[in-house]
Amino acid sequence: MDFKDFCGGEDFFDIKTILNTTNPQLSKCFEHTVLDLTPCAYMLIFGTAYFFIYRKSYQSYIVPSPLFKARMVFTITLCLLALANLGRGIWEYTHGIRLGYVYLISPAVLALGMAKAAFFVNFDRRKGIQSSSLLTCFWLLYLVFWALIFKSQVERLLDSKPLDDGELFRAITFFISYACVLSLFVMCFFVDDPPALPPKDPYCEEAVALQPGQDAENEAKDKLKPCPESSSAFLSRLTFEWFSKMIMKGYKRPLVDSDLWDLNRVDKAGRVSRRFLKIWNAEKAKFKKQQQEAGNVPNNTHFENTDEEVLIEQPDEKKKMPSLFKALLKSYGPFFLVSTFLKILNDVLTFVSPQLLSGMITFTKSDNPVWQGYVLAVLLFVSAIVQSIILQQYFHVCFTVGMRLRSGVIAAVYRKALTLSSAARKHSTVGEVVNLMSVDAQRFMDLMSYVNILWSGPFQIILAMYFLWQTMGPATLAGLGVMVLLIPINGYIASRAHKLQIEQMKHKDERIKVMNEILNGIKVLKMYAWELSFRDKVYAVRGNEMNVLKRAAYLNAAAMFTWTCAPLLVSLTTFAVYTLSDPSHVLDAQKAFVSISLFNILQFPLIMLPMMISSLVQANVSLKRLQRFLCNEELDLDNVDRNPTSGPVISIENGTFTWDKDDEPVLKDINLSVPKGSLVAVVGQVGSGKSSLVNCLLGDMEKLNGKVSVKGSIAYVAQQAWIQNLTVRENILFGKPLDVCNYQDTVGACELKEDFEMLPASDQTEIGERGINLSGGQKQRVSIARAVYQDSDVYLFDDPLSAVDAHVGKNLFDNVLGPGGCLRRKTRILVTHGVSFLPQVDMIVVLVGGKISEIGHYDELLEKNGDFAEFLRNYANNEEEQVEEDIDGALSVPSSPTSAVPDDEDPEAIVGSEGSAVVIASRQFQRQLSRKSITEQVVYGPTCKYRPIKKNDPNRVCKMPDQKKQAENKLITTETAETGNIKASVFTSYMRSIGFFSSFVIIASYMLSNAASIGSSIWLADWTNDAKDPAKAQNSTSFRLAIYGVIGASKTIFVLSSSFAVTYGSVAASTLLHSKMLSNLLKAPMSFFDTTPLGRIVNRFSKDIYLIDEVVPRSLSSFLRTFFMTLSTFVVIIYSTPIFATVVLPILILYWFVQRFYVRSSRQLKRLESISRSPIYSHFSETLAGSSTIRAYGLQKSFIKQNETKVDTNQMAYYPNIVSNRWLALRLEVVGNLIVLFAAIFAVVERNNIEPSIVGLSISYSLQITSILNWMVRTASEVETNIVAVERVEEYANVQQEAPLEIEHSRPHSGWPDRGGIKFVNYSTRYRDELDLVVRGINVDIKGGEKIGIVGRTGAGKSSLTLALFRIIEAAEGMITIDGLDIGKMGLHSLRSKISIIPQDPVLFCGTLRMNLDPFDGYSDEELWDALEHSHLKNFVLTLPKKLEHDIAEGGENLSVGQRQLVCLARALLRKSKILVLDEATAAVDLETDDLIQATIRSEFADSTTFTIAHRLNTIMDSTRVLVLDAGKVAEYDTPQNLLKSKGIFYSMAKTAGLAS
Repeated sequence: MDFKDFCGGEDFFDIKTILNTTNPQLSKCFEHTVLDLTPCAYMLIFGTAYFFIYRKSYQSYIVPSPLFKARMVFTITLCLLALANLGRGIWEYTHGIRLGYVYLISPAVLALGMAKAAFFVNFDRRKGIQSSSLLTCFWLLYLVFWALIFKSQVERLLDSKPLDDGELFRAITFFISYACVLSLFVMCFFVDDPPALPPKDPYCEEAVALQPGQDAENEAKDKLKPCPESSSAFLSRLTFEWFSKMIMKGYKRPLVDSDLWDLNRVDKAGRVSRRFLKIWNAEKAKFKKQQQEAGNVPNNTHFENTDEEVLIEQPDEKKKMPSLFKALLKSYGPFFLVSTFLKILNDVLTFVSPQLLSGMITFTKSDNPVWQGYVLAVLLFVSAIVQSIILQQYFHVCFTVGMRLRSGVIAAVYRKALTLSSAARKHSTVGEVVNLMSVDAQRFMDLMSYVNILWSGPFQIILAMYFLWQTMGPATLAGLGVMVLLIPINGYIASRAHKLQIEQMKHKDERIKVMNEILNGIKVLKMYAWELSFRDKVYAVRGNEMNVLKRAAYLNAAAMFTWTCAPLLVSLTTFAVYTLSDPSHVLDAQKAFVSISLFNILQFPLIMLPMMISSLVQANVSLKRLQRFLCNEELDLDNVDRNPTSGPVISIENGTFTWDKDDEPVLKDINLSVPKGSLVAVVGQVGSGKSSLVNCLLGDMEKLNGKVSVKGSIAYVAQQAWIQNLTVRENILFGKPLDVCNYQDTVGACELKEDFEMLPASDQTEIGERGINLSGGQKQRVSIARAVYQDSDVYLFDDPLSAVDAHVGKNLFDNVLGPGGCLRRKTRILVTHGVSFLPQVDMIVVLVGGKISEIGHYDELLEKNGDFAEFLRNYANNEEEQVEEDIDGALSVPSSPTSAVPDDEDPEAIVGSEGSAVVIASRQFQRQLSRKSITEQVVYGPTCKYRPIKKNDPNRVCKMPDQKKQAENKLITTETAETGNIKASVFTSYMRSIGFFSSFVIIASYMLSNAASIGSSIWLADWTNDAKDPAKAQNSTSFRLAIYGVIGASKTIFVLSSSFAVTYGSVAASTLLHSKMLSNLLKAPMSFFDTTPLGRIVNRFSKDIYLIDEVVPRSLSSFLRTFFMTLSTFVVIIYSTPIFATVVLPILILYWFVQRFYVRSSRQLKRLESISRSPIYSHFSETLAGSSTIRAYGLQKSFIKQNETKVDTNQMAYYPNIVSNRWLALRLEVVGNLIVLFAAIFAVVERNNIEPSIVGLSISYSLQITSILNWMVRTASEVETNIVAVERVEEYANVQQEAPLEIEHSRPHSGWPDRGGIKFVNYSTRYRDELDLVVRGINVDIKGGEKIGIVGRTGAGKSSLTLALFRIIEAAEGMITIDGLDIGKMGLHSLRSKISIIPQDPVLFCGTLRMNLDPFDGYSDEELWDALEHSHLKNFVLTLPKKLEHDIAEGGENLSVGQRQLVCLARALLRKSKILVLDEATAAVDLETDDLIQATIRSEFADSTTFTIAHRLNTIMDSTRVLVLDAGKVAEYDTPQNLLKSKGIFYSMAKTAGLAS
């Protein structure tokens, strides 16, 4: 049987007959095979893949709906009709009617195809698929293919020849079938009901108890409207029509947060991160196994395939690590493969247009039937439309993968940061980690869009060279040779870019690290008048960064020049070789313009490949940085056994601990056993290891030896209180539900009731970042309240009482910690310097040099009669005698312990002469020893007004604190998004930053390069006309080539000049904008920093500066390039065919309308995305600061969930932004494709009146116009959306400023102040304009050299008065004079540089010790060593290898708190000011450091005026006068003795503290 018999005797496909007729007809056999069965083949191939992809869908089934039933009815009908045709064929065959086998096979296969379609209709319902992509394409294929059969059937019916019964039957069944297919396709525009049950996803988000502060955020999130994408029809998703609602809303009014849709389930950070972490952990487990097999894994390396991070050894630069790349590939690769498939389709379709163009040029030269021209025109349009849809879906997949990858990276970095060991923290500063989350994660996102270019570029080049060979023959090899020659240049540029990228990231990390330090210590910088020094430090780092950026930018400019020249050089050499190699070779329109079209296609991969390699280099650097961070050493979860089966609650056996495995042990041979319900005090000198002991119980230290076990839950109160940017109540609840009675008892016990009364919104008052609107004592009490409310089994207190007033500390001990406190049944460990508490504890642990010296009860230590006990006994006796003398005078005014030390003696020397380590340890207890605790019996139980109500008391009434009206002005301001158009001033500002001359050069260069491009195209069109006269063509070849080359060379010169001008201008603009923002930000008042989260400011210096450095210049140059290319394209088209002007004008109007329609939404979405990004970094910085507390309470999962929520909130603005780009691009390309259609149709209509060269020129440029116009609109939008970074930087560059640093005409003389006399004249002040006065009507006259003590309850205005002295807050009325000069009229630096301060929290900066003492290099080495000697640090510094050049870690973490405080003392000694302020300087240090500081102050500042704010009243009892403040007013002001006699506020405070009777 031959094919003709199969077709029933007719020809299958007669190409000649079809092409040469004016009304082509397809054979019935062709219709029944190709047109009927091609969709069935599609169903067979893709249906199988579809089944395996969705067979394990997490969605539940859909309840049968009317739509489903209708689909099933129509599909089954189609199957029955096919079976009817099969039955008719069998009947005819059995009755001897001549029939081709095609009439039996085709309906059988068609019936199977329809049956399979019916199966998938039900399959989709069972798998919860609301709109099927498989079936939509299936019905669309039949709709298109059967349209040709429909035409044939109609023509046959209209033919005069009647149809036989069989033909009529098949015609009727076909029309019914076509109606069914049309109905089914229409149904594809509608979606089925949502699934009946929620999805059963193995990566679904876990239920995690969130902190109260997050409840509102998550409740709001729950109310979000679901994203309509997942519930939209496939065609709507294909064309992004579902997004039109958002675009329409954004056009009518600026979008706000509430307009955003929730993320799709598959895109949420929780799901994405859990999948990635599971694969990453498996990768690490696999790596561990390989290392174990190779014998390379040390014993202390831990890998576990769990959802928690796996622990590995700190990697060296060259040490092998688990492959993060493989983990990313396994996590995101499968979905990314979809984009690869789409890219292949797009690349193949790209080469269809040049072939159709060749057909069009051939058609214009021939006499073929006109329908062929129209078919070619329609095919050009259809191929362009299909290509547009595929391309936009490709980009959508790429950007979605990038978004998911960013979520995974941020989640992995956040989880890792929560578990980093202290050793690893040294290598990973906050700035570096913030860069990992912002810049490096962004690089991965950017890479995803174009990573397929790595294979697609060469693939397109190979295809282009193949088609060029078909057109130009061996001459193509010349062009190929040019490209090969360019490869080494690209290789050199890539290697240089790699090195520069690494160098630039180091400088960027360093800059962000310095900025973090500046922002964290901004108040101290202002008080010291060090802003300029640190500004210069940032400038130096920024200068290095910009030098690298400049070199990288020039390198990229050279690369862009090289690869822009590539298509020109390729075309020039190819044309030259082709025309000169053989006299018979003449360049005609078909060869020239088909080649030009192919060269244009070639241009994209040639331009993108170097950019891709550059991005790949940057991403590789980021990948290694991220991999190194994720492989950092973690805390060993086995350091502490949290579930011991027996034994005491706390047990340490032969424990040896260190902070870093490479360092010496901090704690050695520790043996400690704490029974249940005990209160243990830990005492010891500075650096003896008290805090380390607490940290080893938390598991935060490296355990070198021994065993540690803690039974039950832990509550931890750190030495420096960690407070979140939430309300007071949320800080106390800390994730637990509100129990009113428990909360009431906690607040009362922790002395917070009076504070709530003072706070503007009671316990609903928002606390600023780092607790800036609470005093040190309030922060610590909130921290204690948080611990008490948790009702844990074990409580670890790291010296929290030192930060509160003495009487408050005593009350806290009695009501909370002590044997009569609310925690009396709990196991408590208290690190303390308060000797008065020791008699009431169950056990005292004495630490000396990292070892436990003695353990025992207070009485036992006395009974041992050792050196330590003897010291306490003698001290007590002396104190008792002194007390008796004081009581005789009805007063109890202690002398300072340091007064027993002669002025010419060194306190350290006297301590050292005591002769025993225990005595050295005990010496520090002197300062806080209260006479009352020695002369009276120990008092158990609460001694303050608070009495906890018995829980079973029927009269017990529980109520929340009285709520005040919420303050109208929130402390932390919400970051607002600008709305509407970007202000012209932003563009003007950026142009001014670039330089107007540079801007002119850039625009002129782009204009001239495109003028040269137009010239070359017109010259080429004229050249191809020479083909009509071969003799003339050969004679003019050299001339034509020369002119073509000269025009091309001029174009490359202009391109080079534009690239270098953009580079020069953008670097200048970046430098200027950063400098302006930094300079003005450092001059901003403290109120700005109090109300602005640090994460927001860091975001401006990291992400926004990155955008200005790299993205804005790239976007701007892309826009200018595409704008002038668009302009030149229209010029060429209108020149070629003036009739196009009638089409182009409406198209341009439509383009402009669509662009404006889109930009309003896109710009606002970009702003919302920028704003929602800041909280991610703020929360991250907050988490890092409190990671020990978070781990202690076991709230890691809660904080991880918070981070995921903030990432989702950010992605909710980012995802619509990327979809809006696709929405725009598709619509622009569809409109642009109309130009291709019109150009082709005009060519067909006017084929007898136009030259083939003009047809080629017109259509080749029209093919470009679609992508060029699209890119122009997108780059214009990109410029507008990214220029927001300039707007945001400008916002901070124009913040409100403090008074000038220097005022020339008011500059005091160099010796000012010579006496130090200070006078407050009716002085009042407030923190911000909208707040109440904190100090009012102060009238105080202080003589030079007086020692003034300032006391008062929390919130009385003590610290405010000192801030007023430095003009950190300005006068609301009145004035302050120093030696007769009004400080309000002089420059801030003139004032602040003449006053010294030792702050409560010692702030040190990353750098050398010398820089921390003298950032301006204003003192000699001798002066520095003298200051260190008097501050008792000289011996310590001499032991350091680098001495004064010793590197200080971030925040001074490699020095103890006491040593940091002594460094602050050394700073004050260097200045030798006449005025010294001690702002609770010794509150958080032990008594030994307190003694050293007080002794030095008394000797070195004997003739200086001293302000001392103190919690410990005994430190100011020897003051000249005491200033007592109450509610911001002067309550009392006299000598301590007179104030005690008057029995006022001061007397009551002294009595409470045990200093008066």
